[in-house]
Amino acid sequence: MAEAGTLHDAFIDELRDTYDAEKQLTKALPKLAKASSNAKLRQAFESHLEETQGQVERLEQVFESLGEKVRGKHCDGIAGIIEEGKSIMEEDFDDTTMDACLIAAGQRAEHYEMAAYGTLVAWAQAMGHTEAAKLLQQTLDEEKAADKKLSELAEGGINQSAADGAHSEDEEPEAAAAGGTRKSSSKSGRR
Repeated sequence: MAEAGTLHDAFIDELRDTYDAEKQLTKALPKLAKASSNAKLRQAFESHLEETQGQVERLEQVFESLGEKVRGKHCDGIAGIIEEGKSIMEEDFDDTTMDACLIAAGQRAEHYEMAAYGTLVAWAQAMGHTEAAKLLQQTLDEEKAADKKLSELAEGGINQSAADGAHSEDEEPEAAAAGGTRKSSSKSGRR
């Protein structure tokens, strides 16, 4: 019977998964930047690409500090998130709506990474891997800052601009429909 794995084994497995996730993101971030019409959003993606390249190097330092071989393990989770992002970029949205959707795609990746790094930091601390915990915490802080930057861009005008363009002047405003001049529509099933 095989020996049961330990938390250290799970930690190394998670490191390899996260290493692969970062490598996948170094290929995806330039595509998000290129698809952005907003200059600040494009710059945020480009800046985070540079950070991500540094995060790959930091993970390599973590492996070395633990005496482990630097090796990735395919990360299905980030692959799925990247695939969703590709699907968004194939949509025929106006520029501002596309930017809002790109922010959402970027934040999905950031939240996934924040969960992974949060776990890695906690496990490293629990096992007394002080150097690894410090390096991983630095990356966690960068991921949180990237997420915050994307939120600021969304809330600082991109979402509202997309919302303002969501309804053309020739559509019937919902306020008028709520005021009593409702039209019955067999297509929508609403009255």
